[in-house]
Amino acid sequence: MPIIKWAPFLESFDDMDKIFQDLTLANYDTAGFVPAVDVYQDKDNVIVETQLAGIDPAKVDISIENDVLIIKGESEKKSEVEDKNYYRKEIKRGSFYRSLPLPSHVIGEKTSAETRNGVLKIVIPKALETKPKMIKIKNIK
Repeated sequence: MPIIKWAPFLESFDDMDKIFQDLTLANYDTAGFVPAVDVYQDKDNVIVETQLAGIDPAKVDISIENDVLIIKGESEKKSEVEDKNYYRKEIKRGSFYRSLPLPSHVIGEKTSAETRNGVLKIVIPKALETKPKMIKIKNIK
C-alpha cells in the first residue's frame, strides 16, 4: 500500500478555484460575448477577420486609436418564442467589445472593412517605416 502525503491546504485551494471559476462563468453568461479574431499581415496591410454572423453590420463600430483596433456592437435577439422554457440556450446575445493592439504602426484613416458570409474583414494599411538617415561628417581644416 503506497503512502500518500497529507496536504490539508490543497483541498481548500481546489475549493477556491472552483468558486472562482463559477463566478467567472456566471459573469461571462450575462456579459454578452467576445468575438474571436484572426489577425495576420502581409507586406502592406494588417488584416483582422472576425465572425459576426447574424449581426447587422450597421450596428458594428470600428475605430483605430494609437495602433489599437476597437470593434464594438450589439447582437439583437429577434425571436417569436414567447415561452421561456428553453431546453438549451447557448447563443450569446447582447453587446460586444473587442480591443486589439496591432502588430505594427498603421494608417487608420485608410482602413477598409467588408462583410462576406458573416465574416467581417478589416484591412488596415501599414505606415511606412522611417529609415535611419546616414549623415556624413565633413572634415573642415
